[in-house]
Amino acid sequence: MKTIRVLVAYGTRNGSTAEIAEWIGEALRERDITADVRAAAGVRDVGAYDAVILGAGVYAGRWQRDAVRLARRQRARLAHRPVWLFSSGPLDSSAAARDLPATPAVTRLADRIDARAHVTFGGRLTEGARGFVARQILQQGRGGDFRDPERIRAWARSVAEELREGAGTVVI
Repeated sequence: MKTIRVLVAYGTRNGSTAEIAEWIGEALRERDITADVRAAAGVRDVGAYDAVILGAGVYAGRWQRDAVRLARRQRARLAHRPVWLFSSGPLDSSAAARDLPATPAVTRLADRIDARAHVTFGGRLTEGARGFVARQILQQGRGGDFRDPERIRAWARSVAEELREGAGTVVI
C-alpha cells in the first residue's frame, strides 16, 4: 500500500494550537500515516503531501494570521488534495458539548479550498500568555485549558480512516 504523507500545519500565538497539531500528528502516525507537523509560517509548499490538515487558534473571531497566509499562498495546491481544517479557542466547555461552526472567514476559506471538514476544539489560555486581551481574560479568571486530547485524537483517527479508504485516489 502507498505511504500517505500528511502535513499538519498550524498557526498559534501561545502554543496551544501547536500542541493540538502534535496530538493530531501522533494519532496519524499510530495509523501508519507519515505526518509532518509544522508551523504554518515555515511552510513554503504543500506539493509534497497527499493531504493537509490546517489549524489555527481563533482570536477575536479570526484565525491566527500565519495559517490564513499559508492557505492563501497555497490555495491552488490545497484545492487539489484532501484538506481538513481545525480551529481552537473557546475558553469554555462549549466545543466539547457540541459541534461549533467555523467563523465566517474560515467558512469562506474552506469553500475556496474545498476543505472536506472543519472542527472546533477547545482552547487553552494560561499564565504567561502573550497579548493585552489574553492578559485581561486571565485577570478576569476566565483562563484555563479546555482542550480534550482524546476528542482531538479521535478526530485525527477518523481523518486517517478517510485517507486510508481513499488511498487509491490520484493526487495532482
